[in-house]
Amino acid sequence: MNLTAVNHAADNIRVLAASMVEKAKSGHPGGAMGGADFVNVLYSQFLITDPDDGKWLGRDRFFLDPGHMSPMLYSVLALFGHYTIDELQQFRQWGSPTPGHPELHPERGVENTSGPLGQGHTMAVLSLSVSLQPVSASG
Repeated sequence: MNLTAVNHAADNIRVLAASMVEKAKSGHPGGAMGGADFVNVLYSQFLITDPDDGKWLGRDRFFLDPGHMSPMLYSVLALFGHYTIDELQQFRQWGSPTPGHPELHPERGVENTSGPLGQGHTMAVLSLSVSLQPVSASG
């Protein structure tokens, strides 16, 4: 793992997150900036996805619990080509593809609609329990 590249990517996530909040004049940049390192390593080193099929059933899923960290999520997804800079600049604007609390859009990497704190944890536990169920031979 090239630590310099990893650090540069995390710095880009921080800058994008702060810029989104500043342009919107609304939001919380602290959590998004603080989470840049972990989300970058998670997406670049561990999550298994298919960039051509966002709904691939075998994909790993990242459930964001605190919606106020959405600038972090949108920023890392932009680095992977799921959002454009123009879409990031529309953060928290009415009708934007980047609302202040993410809305389900698996094709773009958003695995859950974030609402009340704790909702993401519940969805992740449910997803894990489903993935641990034995597969029936009859399908």
